[in-house]
Amino acid sequence: MTDTVTDRFLRYVVIDTQSDPTSRSQPSTEKQKVLGHLLVEELLAMGVSDAHLDEHGYVYATIPSNTDRQVPVICFCSHMDTAPDFTGTDVKPQIVRNYTGGDIQLPGDPQRIIRVSDNPALRDQIGNDIITTDGTTLLGADDKAGLAEIMTAAQFLVDNPGIEHGTIKLLFTPDEEVGRGADKVDLAKLGAQFAYTVDGETAGHIEDETFSADGVEITIQGVAIHPGFAKGKMENAVRIAGAIIDRLPMEAAPETTSDREGFIHPTGVTGSMEKATISLIVRDFSEDGLASKEALLEIVVKDVMAAYPGSSHTFEITRQYRNMKAILDRHPQIVDYAMEAIRRAGMEPVRGSIRGGTDGSRLSFMGLPCANLFAGGHAFHSPLEWVSRQDMERGVRTLVELARIWAERS
Repeated sequence: MTDTVTDRFLRYVVIDTQSDPTSRSQPSTEKQKVLGHLLVEELLAMGVSDAHLDEHGYVYATIPSNTDRQVPVICFCSHMDTAPDFTGTDVKPQIVRNYTGGDIQLPGDPQRIIRVSDNPALRDQIGNDIITTDGTTLLGADDKAGLAEIMTAAQFLVDNPGIEHGTIKLLFTPDEEVGRGADKVDLAKLGAQFAYTVDGETAGHIEDETFSADGVEITIQGVAIHPGFAKGKMENAVRIAGAIIDRLPMEAAPETTSDREGFIHPTGVTGSMEKATISLIVRDFSEDGLASKEALLEIVVKDVMAAYPGSSHTFEITRQYRNMKAILDRHPQIVDYAMEAIRRAGMEPVRGSIRGGTDGSRLSFMGLPCANLFAGGHAFHSPLEWVSRQDMERGVRTLVELARIWAERS
């Protein structure tokens, strides 16, 4: 267990698997299948005989039960894609062995420095081996650390039949980073009753709550006319869009909120004098909070539009995902067993919430209750991303113990 998880991780991160939010194909990028094929090859080599990659880019596999007990079928899940926020091409991982503390300067771009002041979790890593990039790409610990941990745990369970466990399903998804990771999951084929995404951050953490999330698209139809003859006639859709964005409350923005506070966040503006579109995401931990933010946003839009009587607009809300806590509270054993597994792996469990979502959010509401376990990575979606070898090893031990606990308590 000691070295294998790191070896796997280093093997996976050099494969470019960025997803593409502008693509409508599934998966959004074919290169994600390159990693999928490798994972299948490794699973088959370790004796997981049904491992396969489907046409949509999902990897399915089964570790059969080795007990006569009636153990619920559980699933371990991670995603193969990396975020489109920063390049994932030509990743050059480096290992800072026996970290002694202090900031870490990245060799490929000396201006990029992983600072302790921005990463206080580094203070808990003294003596550990820290894996980073050279500073020119993201690392991909989100979520290739989770992949490596699940794969290593699978190998350990296969190689140690004395560890009693029920049937364990493995699911590796594409396109999580662009919000489509659960779109084509075949839950009937998967056949699991409960699940864990391994996609969290700090070692020892388990999360059973996410934001509830909607997307909002506002389309403005202005009045276009030659600017030389525009006085009293033109209603510039770009200017109207800017006025709406300017009126959004700063106290409800991502950059001014934390903990359990939600936000309204404009993510894109496109358009011309005649027509403009604003794309936004709205997030809150409660349905009421989500609805109130959307109502506030609509009031702002209507108030701005009142000054432009010749123009019109549409306001479209798209449901994205909901707080998985509503589902997980009905199945407390999912979190209880995970917390015990974390303790057995030598950590004090920390139960928390995610200011975001995971595949588990969607899967929970699709009928597969799913909590989120730590994978150990930090500073996701950036060239300053890092993970420690020791935290990934703790992740492996947690998964092995979790498989054991489900059998023990059935």
